[in-house]
Amino acid sequence: MAHALYDRFPNLSEGHLSKIRAQAVSRVSCGVVARELGIGERLRRRGEELGGDDVEGLSSNRRVQGAALEAVFGALVLEHGFDRIRDAVVASFMGRIDHAVTTPLDHKTTLMEALAKEGKKASYSMLEADGPAHDRTFTCAVSIDGDQVGSGDGRSKKAAEQAAAKQALDALGFETPALA
Repeated sequence: MAHALYDRFPNLSEGHLSKIRAQAVSRVSCGVVARELGIGERLRRRGEELGGDDVEGLSSNRRVQGAALEAVFGALVLEHGFDRIRDAVVASFMGRIDHAVTTPLDHKTTLMEALAKEGKKASYSMLEADGPAHDRTFTCAVSIDGDQVGSGDGRSKKAAEQAAAKQALDALGFETPALA
């Protein structure tokens, strides 16, 4: 992926390319690509053939689909070699690359970089965790110099912190520009 990004965007800095790559192949992106490639449906059908329990729940889980996608790509590398599957892997992630270029999601890093220019730092705290362990919603806050400037909710602590950082960026008037 790094080679493909460098070839496509030779004028972007290493930092921007790293941000695009991290977002394009994140756990969430792997789940999206897996869904696009029908991995979940294949898992469901195979699970039903084997008589597995909770086949529907597992086969529709984005994390399970993403992990299965990584396993499929790993098996293909072992079976056919990296050079033979590289283009297919990059092609399967092209939509996620385009999305990462136009819609950066790492608001925490953007906030950290913006504040660093002013000699400030952000700190995050979890305000609430609600719901059962398998279906929890987190609420986190971000503070600067002891003042809360944003809060956000998410299905994970990391997602809630990202939402809080986005709210803080908006509240402070910092732009969140596209990476390219």
